Amino acid sequence: MIDLHAHILPGLDDGAPDLGEALSMAWLAVEDGIEFLVATPHVMEGEYSTDREAILSAVEQLNSHLDKYQIPLKILPGAEYRLEPDLPERLARGELVTLNDGGRYLLVELPPAFVPPYMERVLYELQLQGVTPIIAHPERNASFCRHPDLLQVLVCRGVPAQVTAGSLTGMFGREAARMAIYFLEHGLAHFVASDAHSSTGRTPVLSPALAEVKRRLGADAAWKLKDNSRRVLEGRNIAIEAVGKVPTGRRGSLRAFLEKFVSKRRGG
Repeated sequence: MIDLHAHILPGLDDGAPDLGEALSMAWLAVEDGIEFLVATPHVMEGEYSTDREAILSAVEQLNSHLDKYQIPLKILPGAEYRLEPDLPERLARGELVTLNDGGRYLLVELPPAFVPPYMERVLYELQLQGVTPIIAHPERNASFCRHPDLLQVLVCRGVPAQVTAGSLTGMFGREAARMAIYFLEHGLAHFVASDAHSSTGRTPVLSPALAEVKRRLGADAAWKLKDNSRRVLEGRNIAIEAVGKVPTGRRGSLRAFLEKFVSKRRGG
């Protein structure tokens, strides 16, 4: 299996604090059947400003330790970028680390409570540069949960999403579990990843979540999720199927929602 989202690089963010914890996480991943794990430290203004060179160096060092201790796991480079207005400019300057550093997919995280008004522009400008943004854990974003059609608009524009394994197993509560399944069954989520932060609690484990997907949605759905992760590592297109109308009591276009949001922020 492949885990596209884990905070395993020691000391770079709120994930593994040191090498010992990173190695413990690696062992858990191997025991779960994970062969490749993409290290995705947080990168966000004012909190975690780790640059490209530091991420690539940390990946190389951790792989060296895994070899030393004969842990059969390959760490691949990546990052989880907070959606910020200048992401396209930073990408154009070669400052960002795409998943597996392949120049094809970029993991993007939104604030948990809302959708920024510049989201549509930033994602589109990333796509114009040939990079597909992947929305991390939409089931933990309040706006997407209240307005699933916002996520539907993005998916129809070729922007896939990734739900967290722990959401499917109840770690983040009933609402996150319900929305994770909802997004998957409506074709609005295309990956399951661990978003692991430690060797206890939020661990690098995928099997229980994929078993839940298989139980709820069938074996084919679980297989597609795993296949999409492999396609990302190989730089290939993923399966984004046509999405019908998402049933919600609060329909409205993405642009209308964002205009309303901006109006409220300005006091209008």
